[in-house]
This record gives sequence, C-alpha cells and structure tokens, in this order.
Amino acid sequence: MQFFGSYVALVTPFDKNNRVDDNKIKELVEFQIANGTSGIVPCGTTGESPTLSNEEHQHVIEVTVKAANKRVKVLAGTGSNCTDEAVEMTKFAEKAGCDGVLVVSPYYNKPTQKGLFLHFKEVADCVKIPVMIYNIASRTAVNIETPTLAKIAVECKNVVAVKEASGLIEQMAAVRKAIPSMDILSGDDALTIPLLELGGTGVVSVVANIVPKDVADMVKAFLCCDVKKARELNSKLMPLVKSMFLETNPIPVKTAMGMIGLCEPSLRLPLCGMEEASREKLEKALRDYGLLK
Repeated sequence: MQFFGSYVALVTPFDKNNRVDDNKIKELVEFQIANGTSGIVPCGTTGESPTLSNEEHQHVIEVTVKAANKRVKVLAGTGSNCTDEAVEMTKFAEKAGCDGVLVVSPYYNKPTQKGLFLHFKEVADCVKIPVMIYNIASRTAVNIETPTLAKIAVECKNVVAVKEASGLIEQMAAVRKAIPSMDILSGDDALTIPLLELGGTGVVSVVANIVPKDVADMVKAFLCCDVKKARELNSKLMPLVKSMFLETNPIPVKTAMGMIGLCEPSLRLPLCGMEEASREKLEKALRDYGLLK
C-alpha cells in the first residue's frame, strides 16, 4: 500500500477579503499532523480549486508542501477538464515536492471511456510520482468504468490508487477484484467503513477538517483489525458527517470551521453562505458532538 489511512481534503482558507491565507494553511496542516492524519490533499473539491487562479493553485500547493515538511504525505489536486492544464499542474506538483497527485476526471466536456483513458495516460506519463485517480460522476458527469480503470493501471505504472466517490458499492467491489494491487480510498465519509470492509485502504475525508483524530483513529483501528472500535467511531461520526453535506461541499465544513474557530468561513462565489435552516442543523450537530458549547 502506498496510500492508506486518513487523508484530509483540506479546505483553502481565505481571509476576510477572500485572499488565500498562508498562515492559516500552515496552522491547519499543523492541526492535522498533531491529530494523526496520514496525508494532506490541498486544492481538491473541498479546497475550492475551481475558483483558484493557476497562480493561487500553485501557491497553495507550495505552502502546503513546505508546511508538511515531509512529516506526512501531500497529495495535491491537479486535475482539470483540459488535459494540457492538468499536465502542467501535475508537473508543477512534482517539482514542488508533492508525494503524489490527485487527478479528477475531466468535468463538463464529458469524455468517452477512451477519452478518459487517453487523458489519464497523458497526465500520468508526464511525471514519476504516484497518481491517484478521482472518480466522482456526481461532479464530472462521467463515471470511470472498471475496465477503463484497469486499463489505465496496466498502461500507467504510477497510477496506484483511486479515490472512489461513485457512491456505488458494487463498483468499488469490482475495482478491488479487477485491480487487487490498487489502493482504494473512500471519497465519501459515509462509505468509509463499507469500503474498508471490501479491502479499501483509507479515506480522503471532508469531516477530518474538523475532527481529524476521530477519523484517523477509525481508519487505523480498522486496518489494525479492531473492527469493533472502528464501527463505534463511525457511529459517533455519522451525524456529523451527514451535517457536512446539508448543502454543497465545502459550504458546511467551512461554515463549521468558522463556528469552532479554525478559520474564516469565507467562500468564493458561486459558493455562498448557508441557508439559515441548514445552518441551525449544522450548529446542532456540532453541539451534539461536543465541538460547540
């Protein structure tokens, strides 16, 4: 296994003027490391990568790599719906010192399975560092079918992992059977335990932004065969996990981080503040968990 444990899909903290907050990135990385997180994933969906300029995207990667200082792995989000842009960002991540990259399926242009294969092959071939493919059809409008993923794994030796957020347990089981050597990490906090039961290796977590120790402990317990403890932690986490998706991610998690003082709740349009009814539910979930008095 190259990628296992709890990886946090890190938010990109902005200050009150909606500029990237370097000092807060460093604080959040320290918070994660202190609480047992296995790796940091900057500039993914939760990191609001669609609203970062290329310069900001590269800057966030650099700041995160320096803050982590090889104490945990950094797996930078470098995907794009433009293959050339994904190649450029992936090369940058390798040069910046990342331990790997997370490459989401091209979105909006809705490629065929052949197009997906050619896209991922071009991205993977441009670097030597490990590549984790991110399959999330709800965001990209296209599912990476298991035969396509298997072909990519055969042709691209540095494609060693997949972040599975298809929501389809049967597909996750098929991937495990078809590609036994591939690390499979859950891209959905609610499905972490079911995926681990199928032979998955970890999670790229949203809720770990606010409760990193519990998520890390849960995955570690399962991988160390303490399934009872893992399930107990999962049951404890589940109401909080559900609250993270009351509205589009990362709106709830950033709002929650603002409520408990981890960072400003600033979001960039078209993402915006939570509706009051959702905010009240989120606040209750935080209070019930003991994160708010």
